[in-house]
Amino acid sequence: MKRIGFISLLILLVASGCLSGCTSGAGQGTADDKTLQLILSGEPTSLDPADAFDSDTLDVTHNLFEGLMRLDKAHKPQPAVADKAELSADGLSYTFKLKKTYWSNGDPLTAHDFEYAWKRALNPKRAYQTAFLFYFIEGAEEYNTGKGTEDQVAVKAVDDMTLEVKLKQPTPSFLELVSYPAFSPVNRKVDTQNANWHAEAKTYVSNGAFKLAEWKHDAELKAEKNEKYHNKDKVKLTTLHYSVINDNKTAYTMFKTGKLDVVSKSQVPADLVPSLMESGKLKPSDGNGLAFFRFNVEKEPFTNQKVRKAFALAIDRKTIAQQIIAGGEQPAYGYVHPSAPNDFRQIGGNLIQDNQTAEAKQLLAEGMKEEGWDNLPEVTLLYSNSNEKNKKVAEAVQEMIRKGLGVNIRLQAKERKVFFADERSQNYKMSLSSFLADYNDVYNYLESFQTGHSMNRTNWSNAKYDELLKEVANTADIKERDRLLHEAEKILIEEAPLTPLYFYTNAVVEQRGITGILRHPVGPSDYTQADKVNDGND
Repeated sequence: MKRIGFISLLILLVASGCLSGCTSGAGQGTADDKTLQLILSGEPTSLDPADAFDSDTLDVTHNLFEGLMRLDKAHKPQPAVADKAELSADGLSYTFKLKKTYWSNGDPLTAHDFEYAWKRALNPKRAYQTAFLFYFIEGAEEYNTGKGTEDQVAVKAVDDMTLEVKLKQPTPSFLELVSYPAFSPVNRKVDTQNANWHAEAKTYVSNGAFKLAEWKHDAELKAEKNEKYHNKDKVKLTTLHYSVINDNKTAYTMFKTGKLDVVSKSQVPADLVPSLMESGKLKPSDGNGLAFFRFNVEKEPFTNQKVRKAFALAIDRKTIAQQIIAGGEQPAYGYVHPSAPNDFRQIGGNLIQDNQTAEAKQLLAEGMKEEGWDNLPEVTLLYSNSNEKNKKVAEAVQEMIRKGLGVNIRLQAKERKVFFADERSQNYKMSLSSFLADYNDVYNYLESFQTGHSMNRTNWSNAKYDELLKEVANTADIKERDRLLHEAEKILIEEAPLTPLYFYTNAVVEQRGITGILRHPVGPSDYTQADKVNDGND
């Protein structure tokens, strides 16, 4: 809090000085300034690519590393470190031929680094939360869950420039999946000599368009152009500078005074979002994922399905999306985003309704009777204090539940790292959560709620749901696959280990002269071909 206060005071002083003649915006810099000023809502949880899972951390690691493939402007995977990818006739084996590339420390990058990195991500002793993304590979799930060995994982460096991967079932989205930061290579020599190489800038080694030059924890990061990057001539920026700011008013003031070049909608003061959207200053782009509530089904009162459903029905999603958030979000009446393939959401329709107070009260009474409760056990709602939006949503739902069900919710705001740790350890009763797809497949939305899945975090288990997801994994027919996924989503909403709130949309405000940033519906932003042109005008 002291740091934020200091930054706020500094910004006010800067802003006051500007009243006497300086201009705001990108025009404050020099004409050859190629530093992109960016923002993080909090300290990155980890800059180990295998451990990058929240949006801020993904944004950094995606631009420090490059995998076999990378998404292009049309959001399609194209060869990156790979020179080409060959798929076998049965759709189960990939052979990747690599380009000759180097690590930021000058070491040659080889297929052995990819084999090492992927098996490292699956190592059960490391407990990486991204491990499940590799489960399409033969032997991967078995190794990660202690039922198999590392040698049984079907990833093999045939030689320095050839990587072979065998899948356990046809996976149409696999090339898109390996564009994700978790599938980045790791320098085998560096990691074996120092397992904590990713914790500080001085020991950090990567292979992307930028390399980590400075990391002042909880304050800022600086990434500089990587001269060892194989495509360095196409990189126009010299520096990515990330400021850690968890106060939206400070962030937007810094943007207005030219200290930030890009600010996302979630980092703008909530009361300014509607007018910025209306004026066109907030530039929208396709989104994915959603905000939702998790219920811990092993902690009272959410051990009872009717109580969970009562809470779900008492919420007014439309009001939250259109009045509390008011940034173009859509209320979510299912878990899968409308941007998912094959018109899945449109075909699936609405699976839950808003503000069904009478039914919610009845379900609450029935659930309490089943459990023998005269008084409902205390309800606490955990949320991250990383932005004011979370607080507004939590307070709005607190009031909806009070009015609709007569239940008082106690709010628990925690720093982001503590929040994630509490969710992972199931140290909560009800939490305000979020999901961003890792690859554009309905399966990715629903796979996390299988029994024992590392991302489940609700303790919910349903044998029918598990069976449906297993069938999906072994079904190549798209229509049959979608039918099974629709059935699974209905179970998820009816059993209510979670309840959806609103679907995300993306939007940013950015200074004039910022071009070439690739923003994908699924996946972090890509600054590899971004540019910053200062025309000197205000």
